[in-house]
Amino acid sequence: MKVQTIAEIEQQLTNINAESDPLFQKLVNDERKGVQQLIHKWHKRMEQERQLQEKFIEMNVYEMKWRAQGYKMIAGVDEVGRGPLAGPVVAAAVILPSHFFLPGIDDSKKLSEKKRNEYDEIIRREALAVSVAMIDAVEIDAINIYEATKKAMKAAIVSLSSNPEVLLIDAMKIESPFVVESIIKGDAKSVSIASASIVAKVARDNLMVELSAAYPEYGFQNNMGYGTKEHLQAIQTHGITPYHRKSFAPIKDMVLNNNKMS
Repeated sequence: MKVQTIAEIEQQLTNINAESDPLFQKLVNDERKGVQQLIHKWHKRMEQERQLQEKFIEMNVYEMKWRAQGYKMIAGVDEVGRGPLAGPVVAAAVILPSHFFLPGIDDSKKLSEKKRNEYDEIIRREALAVSVAMIDAVEIDAINIYEATKKAMKAAIVSLSSNPEVLLIDAMKIESPFVVESIIKGDAKSVSIASASIVAKVARDNLMVELSAAYPEYGFQNNMGYGTKEHLQAIQTHGITPYHRKSFAPIKDMVLNNNKMS
C-alpha cells in the first residue's frame, strides 16, 4: 500500500473536523515527525475555531435577549470617523438574520483591512438590510461632531429598506420611535453592532482612498484623514482641502491665525 506524503496528509486534515474521524485516528498513529507536527497544528486550529465560535455566541447575547421577547428585526448601529481631521463621519445600520454565523467578527478596529473587506462582503450579502449615511466636514463644522454623529446614525436607520424593531447602538443615546439599547463598547459585544462597525469603516476607508487620488499630498489612502505626522506636515505645506474640518485643532488654530493676518 502506497504511503501518503506529508503534503497529501496536510490536505486531508483540512477536511477533518473531529478527532473521532476514522482517518484522523489513523493519522494519529503515524509516527513520522512531519505528520505529528501536522496533528499539532490541527489541534491548534481546532482550538482557535472553538474560541472564535464561543466569542460569536457571546456576541449574540443582546440579539438573543430581544428575540426571546418576540422581536425579529434588530438593527446594529455604529459610526466611524469621529476623530479624523478630514473626511466625513460615517454611520451604518445593519439588520442580520437570526441564522447569521460569522466566527471571527469583531470591532472593525481589531480586524485587518483584508478581514474587514471580506466580512463587509459577507455582511452585505447575508444581511436583511444594510444602510450607510455620511455627514461631511462642512456640516460637522456647523453642528459639531457629536451632533453630526447622531445625525449620521439617524439617517442610516431611516435609510434601512426594512424598519427595525430594536436598535442596538454603540455607546450613543439617540431619540427614536423604535426600542433603543445603548451598549458601551458595543462593537465588541454585539454581532449586529460589530457588523455595522465593519460596514461603516469599509465605506469610509473606500471614500478616503478615492479622495487621495484628487489630493495625493495628504496621504488619505494611508491615514484615512487622521492627524498623522505626515498629514499635519502636508496641511502646513499645502493648506487645507474642502474635506478638512475647520473646527478641529490644529486646523482651527491655523484658520484663526490666517484670519488675523488677513
